[in-house]
Amino acid sequence: MSTFLLIHGSAHGAWCWRDLVPELSARGHQAIAIDLPSHGNDPTPPEEVGLEDYVSAILSSVDTPVIAVAHSSGGVAMTQAADRVPDLFMRLVYLCAYRPEDGDSVASLRRAGSSQPLLSAISRAADGVTFSFNDQAEEKLYQDCPPEAVAHALAHLGPQPIRPQEEAVSLSGAAHGLPQSYIVCTEDRAIPPDYQRRMAQALPESHRHELALSHSPFLADPAGLADLLDDIARG
Repeated sequence: MSTFLLIHGSAHGAWCWRDLVPELSARGHQAIAIDLPSHGNDPTPPEEVGLEDYVSAILSSVDTPVIAVAHSSGGVAMTQAADRVPDLFMRLVYLCAYRPEDGDSVASLRRAGSSQPLLSAISRAADGVTFSFNDQAEEKLYQDCPPEAVAHALAHLGPQPIRPQEEAVSLSGAAHGLPQSYIVCTEDRAIPPDYQRRMAQALPESHRHELALSHSPFLADPAGLADLLDDIARG
């Protein structure tokens, strides 16, 4: 079976995959969930983190080819890592995630969306180093998740370093030469579903999928997400 590398999005960590990992294991797969620098249990100070640190963390976490699954902003770092060392990646899966072209950044891709639903949910730190989600986090990120899962997420959300989201990728085309899949979440209140479909449009129709879930399908319906990832892995 397959090995999945799970890459979280803004302000999250490996903790967000806690319900998906056992579901993938039950289907015979191995799942590796990582903390990007300054996230989760990683102690790196946020002022020291840039996009290259995310890329290095991804590449150092695997030594055999994986199916990488990136959530939300994690799609940018995943794409850069796969472009750098494509032999480590069997497939890239964008889970309601930003899919960059050369020169894009998380910030530029967010601004290119049809609307900016997350802006009101974000509070920028006075020092300009990080931002955090405010009391709108549940409404924007977890509206269909079980109460216990929402409590777990809200207790673990951390500050998001701003610099890695402003730094642009430099792509050779190697990443886009890899097999890719996109999972649109049709009830997403963070990245508009129509914008997700636009980012996915370059992929073959059979590699584009939709789930009637929020921005956090790994907590809303981990079994359903695992079924879809299992189907993707089986080709």
